[in-house]
Amino acid sequence: MGVTRLKRKDRRNKTVSRVEVQFLKLGRNIELGTKSQMPKHSQVTKNDLILNKLAAEAAK
Repeated sequence: MGVTRLKRKDRRNKTVSRVEVQFLKLGRNIELGTKSQMPKHSQVTKNDLILNKLAAEAAK
């Protein structure tokens, strides 16, 4: 039996679903503990601090 080619829509669905599964695995792989905490000097931590401060000021 010959190899059947997937139609364009099916090829796209296959790659999209694979990427979505990979994204979900990465997002849910965060565990509580010291190793998974963000470094103190990372940009994400700095951004969170600033956003939290602005939100607190806006709430006043």
